[in-house]
Amino acid sequence: MKYREAVAREKRAAFRDWAYWGRPVPGFGDPHARLLIIGLAPAAHGGNRTGRMFTGDRSGDWLYRELYKTGFANRPTAVSIGDGLELRDCYITAAVRCAPPGNHPTRDEFANCQPYLERELATLASQLRVVIVLGRVAMDSFLRAWRLTGHDVPSPKPNFGHGGRWRLPPITLVVSYHPSQRNTQTGRLSERMFHSIFRYARKALPPTVPERKPR
Repeated sequence: MKYREAVAREKRAAFRDWAYWGRPVPGFGDPHARLLIIGLAPAAHGGNRTGRMFTGDRSGDWLYRELYKTGFANRPTAVSIGDGLELRDCYITAAVRCAPPGNHPTRDEFANCQPYLERELATLASQLRVVIVLGRVAMDSFLRAWRLTGHDVPSPKPNFGHGGRWRLPPITLVVSYHPSQRNTQTGRLSERMFHSIFRYARKALPPTVPERKPR
């Protein structure tokens, strides 16, 4: 808490004219989504600045580009809450809701934020069909919350690896490396690798057809 508030006061020179959000960042998206995406935590000068997950940072550039390509978003970029972005059949959240120092949340932060993830899962579970976790920590947080909301989880826990998939009825869990600069700039995660994750989700979730109104 102290860190996110300090960042909001001190700001980054490039964003000195911004009024930073500087508070916990909620999940957002389509309340009837069949696709759930879980990240780690808001970026200090991304979500912590804009007030929306993966908005205003490089990881978001990768994520929303793929969501747009595969029909889960109406635009390929996310810069601010008022930019007109809409998610379609998709909801985005994170294991931790406040920007942590060095992007490394503490055990207490995970514990404090877990009830929010559990609540989102309980609300969305009836229609969810695919869950994409971005990174090992997001996978661990999801599996813990999924079990605590009354669902079965594999034992032993699945080994983390990009592209891994596991059936956890009624959903399929899909694992991706996080699109952090540490992964994208080193080549650990390529655009082709990242696209394969969302291409799978699109094939697993064909676009819904609106009901026709009777004449």
